[in-house]
Amino acid sequence: MSTGPTLRVYLGPGEEPSDNGPEDAVPFGDAQEQDWLDGQPAPSGRDRMPGQRPFRRRRRNRHGRGLRGELIPAHLAGFRSRSERFDAWVLESAQRLERLWGESIQSYQFVVQDIPPGLEELAATSGNIPFGAGAPAAGPRPAVITVYRHPVESAARGLVPVSELIHDVVVEQLATLMGMDPETVDPTYGRFRPL
Repeated sequence: MSTGPTLRVYLGPGEEPSDNGPEDAVPFGDAQEQDWLDGQPAPSGRDRMPGQRPFRRRRRNRHGRGLRGELIPAHLAGFRSRSERFDAWVLESAQRLERLWGESIQSYQFVVQDIPPGLEELAATSGNIPFGAGAPAAGPRPAVITVYRHPVESAARGLVPVSELIHDVVVEQLATLMGMDPETVDPTYGRFRPL
């Protein structure tokens, strides 16, 4: 069973994400690639006019149909998906803890998964569904704090801001790994919990 896509957040020094995206996988200007207008080879990156995009990257087709731009502007709430907002809230929580604890928090890795492993068995036995999990460091592998997106979102349901519930989950898991109380890790822990 797949648990969905995973977001990994590294706060400390280490591997930097690659700048190569899907567009960089095949370089523009291959020998076989032909310009669609005149049958001549397409210009390479330095021969291309400034502002001219390659044909593959144009947003509209040649008949003038298709998207002209973004459907929702970047400053509106609907611009990012729910999973992207959730990932940003986990990153924000990690940064809040980094401001409190400094460099000691940089050795932890924060991961977002959609659902916990073995969710069907937990639901069948009517057991508590975890919001997160923590795994201590083992050898070269850093300590990992995992937050499960769907259980957290369904538990919030308008009673608690999702961002604050995420922060509470991250603080609980970090406190468990550090061997401390959650209130010691972050004094604002639990302030939005329903009574």
